[in-house]
Amino acid sequence: MTDAHAFIPAAKPVIDEAEIEAAVRVLRSGRVVQGPEVAAFEEEFSELVEGRHCVAVNSGTSALHLTLLGLGIGPGDEVIVPSFSFAASANAVRLVGADVVFVDIEADSYCLDPAAVEAAITPRTAAIMPVHLYGHPAAMDRIMAIAQQHDLAVVEDACQAHAAALNGTPVGAFGAAGTFSFYPTKNMHSLEGGMVTTADAQLARTLRLLRNQGMEQRYANEIVGANVRMTDVSAAVGRVQLTKLAGWTEQRNANAAYLTEHISAANVVTPTTAEGARHIFHQYTVRILGDRDAAMAKLTEAGVGNAVYYPTPIHRLKPYWEPDQKAGRTWDLPETERAAAEVVSLPVHPALTREDLDRIVTAVNALGEQL
Repeated sequence: MTDAHAFIPAAKPVIDEAEIEAAVRVLRSGRVVQGPEVAAFEEEFSELVEGRHCVAVNSGTSALHLTLLGLGIGPGDEVIVPSFSFAASANAVRLVGADVVFVDIEADSYCLDPAAVEAAITPRTAAIMPVHLYGHPAAMDRIMAIAQQHDLAVVEDACQAHAAALNGTPVGAFGAAGTFSFYPTKNMHSLEGGMVTTADAQLARTLRLLRNQGMEQRYANEIVGANVRMTDVSAAVGRVQLTKLAGWTEQRNANAAYLTEHISAANVVTPTTAEGARHIFHQYTVRILGDRDAAMAKLTEAGVGNAVYYPTPIHRLKPYWEPDQKAGRTWDLPETERAAAEVVSLPVHPALTREDLDRIVTAVNALGEQL
């Protein structure tokens, strides 16, 4: 990398004066946990998911975990999950004592393949967990039809897909519940945090109990719960970020369109968007048809940040691979294995300048000659 250009990071969390002022305001108020800021954040976020109930928690993982608990999923149940995802998707299933059933993805969207989902259903199947990976919505029309036919719950892992949609319906508004993450590298953040969305008022109340030691009224514990509350500091930051989300999403889409239009290397396959889908490009993920490690090294040398999400499918991670080997279980996931071997994510965040985008294009197109 030359000294003439600063390194272009793959992701760039935003914390501006507005977020700092919101955090300080809450700290001065003395109401710092599960107070008015959390309630306001829940109400404002509900506008993204067609007015569904929203329950704020301390992380996206907690959102998944509590949702499965709230739905009564546990030992003896199976949950269908893509292996091409972050481990949290499957970890939440294991944490409630249920069994993970891994299924393959569609090659273009990197999301659950509905045909593979249907083939994996057994009498023990209790739920399907589609992951809206990289900000592209899963094929929810087909997945919901399968779930309704078999009387299964659908828990959307929308942790990378704030404001994504399919045929006009936002993710998080399809299934029994949707789950979102507000980790700093997401399209919006709350320093750390998560949200569950649901149309079921009783499930929402159960989730509120579960996040707060099983209490609605202090010392009047109704069920066994945990402490996974969101702080008001986090909620205040999230509220500020939420006001910026629409503009950031528009900029991410513009950046993605520019990259797709100008990347021409024959050994680099740019992402596509399914008909009717609103992709919000949490990641701009290409496939490298060749030596991926060499490609990534060349990009880094050119000052272009890059990363692989995810180099090891969940079913090959130690906590899942070793028990499956002992039990003699195998998974036939060819698209998952191919994606894990080929994908690379490039910078697409809203802070990119036209110069940055041109440098990314130049570096990527050079791979056609260097690999």
